[in-house]
Amino acid sequence: MITQLTINNFAIVDQLLVDFTSGMTAITGETGAGKSIAIDALGLCLGNRSDASSIRHGADRVDISASFVLDDTPAAFDWLSENQLDEGNECILRRVINQDGRSKAFINGRAVPISQLKDLGQMLIQIHGQHEHQRLLRSDYQQLLLNHYMNESTLLAQMHQAYRQWKEATRAYQQYETTRQERDAHMQLLQYQLKELNEFSPIEGEFQQIDEEYKRLSNSEQLINLSQQSVMLLDEADDYNVSNLLSSVKNSVQELTSLDPTLNNVYNMLEEASIQIKEASDELRHYSERLELDPARVMQLEQRLSKQIALARKHHVSPEELPDLHQTLLAEFKQINQQDEQSEQLKNDITKYHQIAVEIATKLHQKRLTISKTLAKKVTTIMHDLSMPNGQFSIDVAFDENRLNEDGADQVTFLVSTNVGQSPQPLAKVASGGELSRIALAIQVLTAQKMDTPALIFDEIDVGISGPTAAKVGQLLRQLGQSTQVITVTHLPQVAGQANQHYFVSKQTNGKKTTTDMQKLNENGRLNELARLLGGDKITDATLANAKELLII
Repeated sequence: MITQLTINNFAIVDQLLVDFTSGMTAITGETGAGKSIAIDALGLCLGNRSDASSIRHGADRVDISASFVLDDTPAAFDWLSENQLDEGNECILRRVINQDGRSKAFINGRAVPISQLKDLGQMLIQIHGQHEHQRLLRSDYQQLLLNHYMNESTLLAQMHQAYRQWKEATRAYQQYETTRQERDAHMQLLQYQLKELNEFSPIEGEFQQIDEEYKRLSNSEQLINLSQQSVMLLDEADDYNVSNLLSSVKNSVQELTSLDPTLNNVYNMLEEASIQIKEASDELRHYSERLELDPARVMQLEQRLSKQIALARKHHVSPEELPDLHQTLLAEFKQINQQDEQSEQLKNDITKYHQIAVEIATKLHQKRLTISKTLAKKVTTIMHDLSMPNGQFSIDVAFDENRLNEDGADQVTFLVSTNVGQSPQPLAKVASGGELSRIALAIQVLTAQKMDTPALIFDEIDVGISGPTAAKVGQLLRQLGQSTQVITVTHLPQVAGQANQHYFVSKQTNGKKTTTDMQKLNENGRLNELARLLGGDKITDATLANAKELLII
């Protein structure tokens, strides 16, 4: 429920504070005074579009706040908690619009995106404008109203999800088919590339290994000769070798140590050198004995190396990277094969989700058929109360699987007959402007009773209505106000007289500027305003007497 609206520098409003209570509130005023300004300002607090033109002349910015209590709004309370914006059982929405056209939004003092104002605002209050009956001519709006009255949010959510899954599966399959030609061309290239690579079968680390082996085998003769020469020089030459020379040096140093023991360390070093030379000679000897001359193996290695180098050059990688490339291409090939298998899965998904969507749409159709009869009967009753004694209202709900959408597969059409013997026809073909307004009011009141929104605003929805019909409208809104907060902007005394509280909007001009004010009327003020609405600015005893009859306290 909205409890307070504060408006600063909006249009021709300087400063305005309005307190609201439960029940029905009427807002009236002189023509041109701006009866709907408060509603327009509240709309900005609920996230409506804004621009700098709404700023009062001479002011820097618009600043509007709306306060709500959340006693009857568990959905809004939960939303605030989930978004960490809760402040107990109260909520304040605020909108600031600057001269540059930019605006800021706040919930409970914390800056938020405009979209969050809209999301929360829809849970707190609903505004029905004076052109609502024009929207009523649209089939999509008729279905929306029927959905509201049906109050099957869980089933509708399931329908939305099933339809979305079906469309996503269809889109995925279409995208798959669109890329099929490109994928097939890539597949042919992969097959050609993999044919060569599979035949060659590159192995990780093989290139370095066989390159080393090739170098060794291709130089075997030179390696044998050089290693044997080294062995001869180290140990085996009869006339001259390192071992013999080192042995002579050792003998000389040994004699020196007998004269000077401090040279023992030198002798030990020579002894170690002898051992090292012996081991080196043995190692070289064994190495030369292991080496073999194998021209066939050399040719095999040379061919393997040449092939790997050629393939690597062809694929613009190094020879060492060829095994990784092979595995990458194999993985791509496997993935494309799996995508081909995925085609069947996507087709199955389309069939599955379409079947689920149709099943849910069928359930919705049955629900709509049942509830449409109930709604039509109640609308007809209200039409009779609103001076349409021969009016008959009905709803056609046609199921068409080919028009499946996120709301189901129904085509909803509101039909009306206003005269005896007349067959029901779509609203646009039969109803006059006044009749359409009354039908729209009946449907709005009935659907509002089914919704969780705790506050409803009717902005001059009684246009084209007068006399006894207007009195019935007032009674209808007052009755609705017993369960839901109702705020109505009206020019009808029969409607305003039914209100639990009454605000009067006036406009003042001091020669320099024009301002709009909005004051709550006491009982005497209400009588005078009802009398003005009945007979104009000149209030008479007769209009006051009529006003007393209309005023319900």
